[in-house]
Amino acid sequence: MKTIPRRIVTGIKNGKSIIEKDEIVSNVSEHFPGLIISDIWSTDSMPVHLSEEKIIENTAFPHTPKNGTYFRYVQIPPDKDLGIAATVGQPHPLMHQTATLDYIVILSGEIYLIMDEGETLLQAGDIVIQRGTNHAWSNRSNEPCIQLAVLVDASF
Repeated sequence: MKTIPRRIVTGIKNGKSIIEKDEIVSNVSEHFPGLIISDIWSTDSMPVHLSEEKIIENTAFPHTPKNGTYFRYVQIPPDKDLGIAATVGQPHPLMHQTATLDYIVILSGEIYLIMDEGETLLQAGDIVIQRGTNHAWSNRSNEPCIQLAVLVDASF
């Protein structure tokens, strides 16, 4: 399974800033062939309690805590590797909606962001602000797409 980049966690000890953890991310899962997910960090309050770490289990679809945030690494394989075929005139099979405000950065590869009406090709360096809308991801290339996402609990 793919190694996720290391995670650095800072903290305070005796009134001084320190590095509490410096490690390769260990909670990595593959829910579908080639779909690599690591739910790296989560919070469950606003404002955030900086002294707390909320351990979270990787899930195919995120479960952002009420009044919280979710930070996840996602590697999305090509549609053909997942066995996904979109039918013209029908919703994409992975169409979904979350009650979150999502900040997404495409790190590598390319992927289509599909909406109920329209789609756009995203490439490395592109940023998406996804505001609780119905959407799907479609990787029509031959290479995986890697993205980082921060999901913030939201209301409609």
